[in-house]
Amino acid sequence: MPVIPPPRGDAIALTSALVGVDSRNPRLVPEAAGEGECARTLASILDAWGFRVALQESAPNRPNVIARIGQPGGRSLMFNGHLDTVGIAGMTHPPFDPVIQDGNLYGRGSCDMKGGVAAMCAGAVLAADAGVDGEIVIAAVTDEEWQSAGTSALIAGGVRADAAIVTEPTRLAIGPAHRGFAWAVVTVHGIAAHGSRYDVGVDANTMAGLLLAELEAYQQSALPQRTHALLGRGSFHAARISGGLGLSTYADACRVEFERRTLPGEDGDTFAAELRAACDRVAAREPRFRADIEVTFVQAANDVPVDAPIVQSLVRAVEAVEGAPSTIEGLSYWTDAALLSAAGIPAICYGPGDIRLAHSATEWVPVSEVRRATAVLAQSAVDWFGVR
Repeated sequence: MPVIPPPRGDAIALTSALVGVDSRNPRLVPEAAGEGECARTLASILDAWGFRVALQESAPNRPNVIARIGQPGGRSLMFNGHLDTVGIAGMTHPPFDPVIQDGNLYGRGSCDMKGGVAAMCAGAVLAADAGVDGEIVIAAVTDEEWQSAGTSALIAGGVRADAAIVTEPTRLAIGPAHRGFAWAVVTVHGIAAHGSRYDVGVDANTMAGLLLAELEAYQQSALPQRTHALLGRGSFHAARISGGLGLSTYADACRVEFERRTLPGEDGDTFAAELRAACDRVAAREPRFRADIEVTFVQAANDVPVDAPIVQSLVRAVEAVEGAPSTIEGLSYWTDAALLSAAGIPAICYGPGDIRLAHSATEWVPVSEVRRATAVLAQSAVDWFGVR
């Protein structure tokens, strides 16, 4: 059926329309259909609102929405946000039935981050109607919740702007920096033997325990010595552990999956070196210890200087709309802003909602924050471009 578009520039109605469409990420929820229907719904609405709209496939039935408004050929500004959501198991309210109660809009993705996507689209409309002297690029992308295939495809396809604002939930704080992350697998080797043969067997699980203790000591002593003004220190944790063949058998191998949250300047090589050094320290005390290390996935941190033009433009917009100073914070979580910044598009975060509600059993976004974000994003574009 044709989509009946919400009133032009109505961010709350658009949030409800997007929440009402299931866009669970199929890499996280195998039976999920993905972002296709949600992307086509948004594309139809933005077309009706006067945007120049295109769909870009990042994977089958998983298109990015790329929509432009304003005057092409001059200065540009991107508003970026993701359409995919996580699963719905255990939710305390209907996930795809957007309901406003006590000033909050409930539904899966309302906070993370369809409220932010709606605010950026409505803000772009308001800015275009004000006559900004440039082009606003809306990039509503896929797969941010897994490995960011959407923004990666966007960049690979040559979509560019002079700067970007990613409308992740920041409680309306400005986030010019956030941590990155790296995933690694350490396989600790043992020698399988009958449970009675301590003289033969080497328990890989016990050996892995020695490594975990060594890494925790390193985390508590070394990582606090390396800090970032907005982000504090990095961290890591053992996310999953598996090993052993049976109760009466010494474990021949133990697999430990780690995640490292990184600061600007740290990367997968940093984490691999830390893991290898910890393994070497354990092996120096316990000659039976052997382990292999594999870094499996890395996303870089983001670090845009607070005096960068896009940060200061957003600072002025917040102050103009709110009548109060802006808040600048480092973000603990990762966003697609890092990919945009690495591609030469300085990208910062600003949006409605609290990240503590993202992925939660009860998810909502304050209606007032969506409206305030819409006004600030519109003003940020006016400040960025000026008006004709």
